[in-house]
Amino acid sequence: MFPLGTVLFPGAVLPLQVFEPRYRRMIGEALADDGAFGVVLIERGSEVGGGDTRFDVGTLARISWVERLGTTRLVLTAVGERRIRVTRWWADDPYPRAEAICLDDPASGEPLVPLIEAAAASRRRLLGLATEAGVDVGSPDLDLPSEPADAAWAVCDAAPLGPLDRQQVLETVGVEPRLRLLASLLEAEAAVYEERLAGG
Repeated sequence: MFPLGTVLFPGAVLPLQVFEPRYRRMIGEALADDGAFGVVLIERGSEVGGGDTRFDVGTLARISWVERLGTTRLVLTAVGERRIRVTRWWADDPYPRAEAICLDDPASGEPLVPLIEAAAASRRRLLGLATEAGVDVGSPDLDLPSEPADAAWAVCDAAPLGPLDRQQVLETVGVEPRLRLLASLLEAEAAVYEERLAGG
């Protein structure tokens, strides 16, 4: 398990620099197997040194590229695959380890495209207001996959939200509720910029 200060969504790309000996060992063992490891958000604490508290819902990631820099550092790219829930944390010996199960969403009961478009529209509105306020929160470009389930995750990943909001989105069960939550979080952020602009 790799506890981080960021949330990884399925389908998203995660670039990493690994320098702690325990995580270099973890990545080496993952590469010797199927290249998979879990990513969870740190609730309290730091990425370095251990002693952190972690959320139990995360994402299974798989290494797609790795390069060794000297003898003390690895750079790699991993891709999120599926949501997971940790059912039991083991001792960090020598790196964080856990038992986890994969989480599947129930079948979609309504068309996803309108919900994806609504979330994308909320994102554009937020970006526009942030730009007007002189704040750079990301590129307006959004190239979504053609498959609706993949596009739903992609619009989640492209949302300029903080880690705790992203964790809330990741933990939501069901694509439709997740997209509705995403749109509401984006609209709440947009309202903050509207108030700032109105008061400025």
